[in-house]
Amino acid sequence: MNIVSMSILELHEAFMKRQLTFEEIIEAYLRHIKQQDKTIGAYLHVASEEALEKAKAIDEKFRKGLPVGKLAGVPVAIKDNIVTKSMPTTCGSKMLENYKSPFDATVVEKIEAADGVILGKLNMDEFAMGSTTENSYYQATKNPHNLKKVPGGSSGGSAAAVASYQAPLTLGSDTGGSIRQPASFCGVLGLKPTYGRISRYGLIAFASSLDQIGPITRTTEDMAYVLDILFGHDERDATSSKNTVEDYSTFKEQQTPLKIALPKNYLEKGVSDAVKKQVLRTAEQLKASGVEIDYIDLKSVQYGLPAYYIISSAEASSNLARFDGIQYGFRPEGDFDLDDLYKEARSQGFGKEVKKRILLGTYALSSGYYDAYYKKAQQVRSMIKSDFDQLFEKYDAILTPTAPTVAYDIGLKTEDPIEMYMGDIYTVPVNIAGLPAISVNAGYDDDMMPIGVQFIGKAFDEKTLLKLSYIVERGVKDVE
Repeated sequence: MNIVSMSILELHEAFMKRQLTFEEIIEAYLRHIKQQDKTIGAYLHVASEEALEKAKAIDEKFRKGLPVGKLAGVPVAIKDNIVTKSMPTTCGSKMLENYKSPFDATVVEKIEAADGVILGKLNMDEFAMGSTTENSYYQATKNPHNLKKVPGGSSGGSAAAVASYQAPLTLGSDTGGSIRQPASFCGVLGLKPTYGRISRYGLIAFASSLDQIGPITRTTEDMAYVLDILFGHDERDATSSKNTVEDYSTFKEQQTPLKIALPKNYLEKGVSDAVKKQVLRTAEQLKASGVEIDYIDLKSVQYGLPAYYIISSAEASSNLARFDGIQYGFRPEGDFDLDDLYKEARSQGFGKEVKKRILLGTYALSSGYYDAYYKKAQQVRSMIKSDFDQLFEKYDAILTPTAPTVAYDIGLKTEDPIEMYMGDIYTVPVNIAGLPAISVNAGYDDDMMPIGVQFIGKAFDEKTLLKLSYIVERGVKDVE
């Protein structure tokens, strides 16, 4: 029995049938991590002793006949911008090196309440700013399909851990595609839920109006299984939705014929031939499954990328102002007056990409430029949201590429930030509008690098996205 290749559902079932103890499952994963992560670099911290202790405690509870949760038997790993009391939370930054939070994030509490065991914290671009996980202060994560390629970002550690069987379930955060793009590059499933669907309490903010925690798994059935654990209102998060949480495991029972839109302009300039070919192939596969597809134009999204970088950088400028070297975080050695302490702490504690975005955001919010940049970006945001609302009056979902290319070589785009930012062109409109979207592996290019397609759905209609994801997933398995 190869424990690490088992799905979430299989692990839980094996535990409940007493075929495996949780301790055996955790031990198998810890061995695999020790063997694999030397080359992948997905983890920043592995909580070996704590994970084993918690697994033994759940085993003992089960032996006594006490009820156990839906994640009993399931190891979980989380992105290192989600706070934990018992493990460091660094955000991939020197600024928070060795920082330990005094509280757990809501998602951490929910995982542990469901008897899941957290294996450790995963690598990321510093403060979630980046598309390759090369901007981490600690290490660069590699793509499990080709160690010379990037895994995507900023949740590159989360996607790489699932793709390399170092965790069956991970959590990432998505501000402009940071779950979906690495899921595409690594050939796994990544969901960015509707804004407010998962509590952000305990997520260290990059851009508060755009950030959303979401899960990464290997299968659609696994994704559906964990959503009702993670979803739900949280009084500690003012942006948390009060909408009812469904039973997402019934997604296959949806019988209503689906009608989806495919924007033609998403397949024009900038998209690689391999990605375009795979999206069109996916469209034909969906048609064969009874899904109706219309080709449309969705023009307003061309303004999404510049609007996103203004809004997200402005919010980052505000959110990261708290890291000043006084209350917590990196503090430089030496005697400084207050102004110099701020300057040295932030100059030394933040990396190049973070400083670049803070400067951009501060400029956009400054007197004389606010109306020209930030206010105009918010107007574009309203326009994009309105266009999506009109589209969803007629369609159930939208099919697009997740990223314009497959994973590229490490170091290739570090000196060309504009080209790197363009990699988010298909994902950022979703965050701007607060909609749910999922990236599912639809196949491979000639070099066997994964190609993801993205489905964008109506607010709070994650179930339709799961249905479409499952159709694509079945088609890929049939080809394999």
